[in-house]
Amino acid sequence: MIREAAVAGTFYPATERECLRALDACFAQAEAPKEPGAKEARVGDEGAKAAAYRVYGVGGIEARISGGVVPHAGWMCSGMVAATVFSAMAANRRPDTVVVLGAVHRPRGEEGAIFPNGRWDTPLGGIEIDERLAERILGHTNLIVEDPYAHEPEHSIEVQVPFVQRVWPGAKLLPMMVPPSRRAVEIGDAVGRTLVSYGYEAVVLASSDLTHYGDRYGFEPKGAGEAGLKWAKEVNDRRVIDLMVAMEAERIVPEAVAHRNACGGGAIAATIAATKAMGAKEGLLLRHATSRETMRMERERNAVGYAGMVFVG
Repeated sequence: MIREAAVAGTFYPATERECLRALDACFAQAEAPKEPGAKEARVGDEGAKAAAYRVYGVGGIEARISGGVVPHAGWMCSGMVAATVFSAMAANRRPDTVVVLGAVHRPRGEEGAIFPNGRWDTPLGGIEIDERLAERILGHTNLIVEDPYAHEPEHSIEVQVPFVQRVWPGAKLLPMMVPPSRRAVEIGDAVGRTLVSYGYEAVVLASSDLTHYGDRYGFEPKGAGEAGLKWAKEVNDRRVIDLMVAMEAERIVPEAVAHRNACGGGAIAATIAATKAMGAKEGLLLRHATSRETMRMERERNAVGYAGMVFVG
């Protein structure tokens, strides 16, 4: 099977030359390395005293990285955040297979949906699907099904594939959609245990944006304008980021459903569960931004949050 690019020309460029140029720009804008554990001020839960959290950037990570979280908006919006994660991971790992767990924007049930064989095409060429790994995962659990059609309209995995091709040429891909269901943690655990059981040199990535705030998204619980946008980033986004840092997989989907602060809650929960099975102990925040900031649109009254994370241990 061949999955042709569906959003090339909209979410990212449609030609090889322009795609490479855009990737160069994303990596150039990726956050410069920081001192491990560098501190930045943040606002905690509503009414709580301001606290500090660690932001690692792309450098200073010595522990083994098992996976991470990357945003999936158009590259012009979130590409620099995604590039920060890919830069950090490329310096740390050389995987044979990259498992990308995607957000489900069009629900199709509670099971994970694998694209089982063939290749995915992008402007940079084709990337081979790890068919043997797909077979092994499908044989490991009935919570994951073979469903290539689930991938046809979705962009959350596709926008990551050229990054994979750029930093790990020759690596295989395993794409899986993971809905925000109560089974997401079990799905991820099955993926992680399969990778460990067969000794795969692999990483697992979740594709998810954070809070979509503003009238465009029908979500303005703290009102329109600057105060609401500040709350969306510093409070609402931080709720789910804190859970990712603590790797509390079971709490991710309920949090995302209740507070609308992650469109890929299932993918995040599954990735945390998978990387825990692979030995990860802690989540590290590499970058946190909004579309309003990355696009430098100070007057914009809508914004989407983006977090770049890695899981280490």
